[in-house]
Formats: sequence, C-alpha cells, structure tokens
Amino acid sequence: MAERRSGFASTVGAGLASAALASVAAAKSWFTLGADRPALQGIPRSETAIDMPLALALSLVVLAGWGAVLVSRGALRRWLVGVALLAALGLVACVATAPFVLPDELRRGLALPVHVSAGPTGWYVTTAVAGVVSALALVQAWRLAPRWPTMSSRYDAPATRVDATDDTDLWKALDAGLDPTDPSPDTGPPSP
Repeated sequence: MAERRSGFASTVGAGLASAALASVAAAKSWFTLGADRPALQGIPRSETAIDMPLALALSLVVLAGWGAVLVSRGALRRWLVGVALLAALGLVACVATAPFVLPDELRRGLALPVHVSAGPTGWYVTTAVAGVVSALALVQAWRLAPRWPTMSSRYDAPATRVDATDDTDLWKALDAGLDPTDPSPDTGPPSP
C-alpha cells in the first residue's frame, strides 16, 4: 500500500528500463541510405549508416543518474534527478534534430547527391520512445522523490558515521588479549 502512494517501484522500474533501452538503441545506427540506389555502388554497407554519439553519452548519463538516485537521499536526490532530467531532455532534443541533420551529414560524408534517400531505422524510433519515457519518469521522480524510502545509514561511508572506537583501540584490545567483538566486556586477560 505504501508503494502505491510513493510510486517508487513503478517510477524507478520504468526509468531504469527506458534508460537502459535508450542506451542500447542510441549506440546503433539511426539512419541508413537506400541500398538499391545506383549511386551506392562500391560503397561498403557499413558506411551507409550513421549514428549520434551525443545521444549515447546523454543516455548513459540518464542511466547513471538512476543508479545515483537509488542510493542518495534528501536534497542530493532531487539534485541528481534534476541532472538526469536535463540529460533526458538533451536526448529528446538529439532525437528531434536528427532527421534534419544526420541524413545530410551521411550524404556529405560519402559525397553523394542530395536525391539519395536516407531513412530512419528502428533504433532511431526506439531511442525516441525510450527518451520520452525516461524524461516522463524523471519528472515523476522529481515530484515523488521526497516520499521515497532511503538506504540505511549503515551503508554510509565510515567517515560520516559516528563511531566511538577506532582501529587503534581494536588493535590494542587484541594485544591485551581481549575480543573487541565480544558484547560482554571482560576486563582481564584470558586465563591460561
């Protein structure tokens, strides 16, 4: 019942899945040239496709952002959601500008005439859908993050925890013949 109110599992699940899918799809070719054109004779098939490396970098930032959001709390969590949201919006902007930039860039790189067609691949469409879902999940995370559960403080770095004993005290106890992990304090050395 508490999960339904906080939206933690559904939001994080949708965000992680869409960010992972966007990362995979952004690494693939987004646009390809028509292979049946006479102008493409002699050009290797691997050179007739183009991708957008900026989209891959932004999708990896979104994916890493979700990982950081899971282990953070408080104001830092909201700040991390904001950074990941900016990266997701950048990914959506890359997808929106790609049809106007990538086909021409591909034709210029191969010195082909403008009439040679270039079309989007399924990876481009997948990146577009995953990018929008990531952005929506991050907007939802921005709204709901203050109500989400956090990790216990026992997972914090040792320097941030207050601990009465330090390592030298433990070594001194071992030198004196005491067991520092024993909850019952024994004041004397063990008997022979």
